[in-house]
Amino acid sequence: MSASQQTPDNVYLQVRNVTKTFGHFVALADISLDMYRGEFICFLGPSGCGKTTLLRIIAGLEEQNTGQIIQNGVDISRFPPARRDFGIVFQSYALFPNLTAAKNIAYGLEQSKLSRQDIQERVQQLLNLVGLPDSGHKYPAQLSGGQQQRIALARALALSPGLLLLDEPLSALDAKVRASLRTEMTSLHQRLGITSIMVTHDQAEALTMADRVVVMDHGRIVQVGTSQEIYHHPATPFVANFVGVMNFMQATVTDQAGTVYWGSLPLALNHHVAQWPAGSSLTLAIRPEDVRVADAAAGAPSVALAHIEQTEFLGPTYRLHLRIPANGNGHHDVSLLADIPAQQAHHAALQAARMVPIQLPSEAIRVFAPEA
Repeated sequence: MSASQQTPDNVYLQVRNVTKTFGHFVALADISLDMYRGEFICFLGPSGCGKTTLLRIIAGLEEQNTGQIIQNGVDISRFPPARRDFGIVFQSYALFPNLTAAKNIAYGLEQSKLSRQDIQERVQQLLNLVGLPDSGHKYPAQLSGGQQQRIALARALALSPGLLLLDEPLSALDAKVRASLRTEMTSLHQRLGITSIMVTHDQAEALTMADRVVVMDHGRIVQVGTSQEIYHHPATPFVANFVGVMNFMQATVTDQAGTVYWGSLPLALNHHVAQWPAGSSLTLAIRPEDVRVADAAAGAPSVALAHIEQTEFLGPTYRLHLRIPANGNGHHDVSLLADIPAQQAHHAALQAARMVPIQLPSEAIRVFAPEA
């Protein structure tokens, strides 16, 4: 969904100051969030962060202590699930084992006023939609995990809900099927334009599928943004560490001019650090793929000689485990990871035990202020 479509008039689902406790445990702490019509949102975070609890509250499967859920202008905060307009897909698929795929899809439709012929046509339409046109007669046990998940998705879409809820729908599948189904689900969402919320702890799923990612930790929302914003501009060290791989560097402001040292390496930053007094400790972060290896120009800022401790072959890239030796003066050796294209590693003969020049570009370094 484009930023131009994100207008107040286009808000479809509003979560307002939602709190949920289980005894003394605070599962959700004053959560507020707007979701736009036709948007695909991912709730991303570690186990126990509150993402599934929030999804269940939106569905009415769990009741919040305080706060409101407003869907399409209607306050549904105290509505039972049956009165809410959503379809849901669970991690376990939850298909009826004694019913065929077609009967599973038709289950909700049979409670409606549609004729038998209309139901059959709708079921076939949904089977075509999820790419299983000839599997309606099969029972769940006769389907693969990926096929079962497609049937569960078709069942969730059967009544044309205004909201689609996905509770870690791909986590039970093997990696290859998961990647394939991820692409198919994204394409399906783009065709249908249905407002969708997916819970996941898989960062790849969130980054590739979502219009916006909601990162959660300890019952709170710590950042909301596009995949690019979350990855390249993490708001906190937690987000930086949870999404992707990140090098963290504890650096010290050494003078009032704002000079920053990491170990014995002076760093040039695209950040005004003079606001912090000498001696202040800052947390810096840089992605492994942003570390320049072997092509750092002599005399350039933030350049050092690093010792290759270990190399890992990751297919298209090599991951180098680097150590920058201290130059004395009470400094310590510092370590970091660098990811470089495999072709570059072969061309430069980058092997363990070699010394190579590296550079930490100032524009790639994130600066996190010292905690109060």
